[in-house]
This record gives sequence, structure tokens and C-alpha cells, in this order.
Amino acid sequence: MFRPMRDAEAGVRLSFTFDGRPLTGRDGDTVAASLLANGIAACRETPVSGAPRAPYCMMGVCFECLVVIDGVGNRQGCLVPLREGMRIETQHGRRRPEEAA
Repeated sequence: MFRPMRDAEAGVRLSFTFDGRPLTGRDGDTVAASLLANGIAACRETPVSGAPRAPYCMMGVCFECLVVIDGVGNRQGCLVPLREGMRIETQHGRRRPEEAA
């Protein structure tokens, strides 16, 4: 579905976690791109049915890539650059930005 346009081995590697699982990504990639590159498609669940959702537009329009980053919910993973040590979690349903995970 998605594949990197540049050499996957090039660039500085950054460590982060997703739902407690240690992963690595490339410096310069977004959170959503890093999750997809690690084989993770679903990053949130809908508030009504709990259906899994995945990044869709990758440019901040659709809000399907919402995740909890370092305890702050409703973050659009496609707009947030990956940083070393980020703690990223699946967003379960509706979350207020000021709520801790």
C-alpha cells in the first residue's frame, strides 16, 4: 500500500514505542509514516463502534491517523514529525487533548 520513496536504510534511526512495543523510524518521517513503515495500519478506534481506523490522506485533512503522543490525545500522526523516545499509543474512541492516556 505505502512504500518509502527514498532508501529505507538511509538517514538517522530514531527509537520510539507504539502501545509499549519498541520500534524504530527514520528522522524526517512523520509518526503516521513511521507506523506504516513498521507494518502498523490501525492507529485508532472509532468512538461509536470501536472499528479500527488507519491513516488515509497523509496530509492532515481526514483525521483518520489520530493517536496519543506522550499522553496527549487527538494528535494527527501524519502532521507530527517523529522524535527520539516518543511514546505513541492507539487512540481508543473520543479523547480530549488535555486528557492523559
